[in-house]
Amino acid sequence: MENLIGYIAKSLVDDPAQVKVTRRNASGTTIIELHVAQEDTGRVIGKGGHVANAMRALLRASADNKNNRVILKII
Repeated sequence: MENLIGYIAKSLVDDPAQVKVTRRNASGTTIIELHVAQEDTGRVIGKGGHVANAMRALLRASADNKNNRVILKII
């Protein structure tokens, strides 16, 4: 999951070296944190949040366990 989000984010931003993806598990919830440069945050979120919502949909579809909740945080 982290590789998928990292690949998408690196394709969108001006500074791919600043992209960092981390994964945490907390009581049945997987939290994926996407760190990008401040000037690239808008590109990753997209107009009206469409890009971020598409990435969240991909995460839900690729979840290991269907009972596990997946959250994407863009920082």
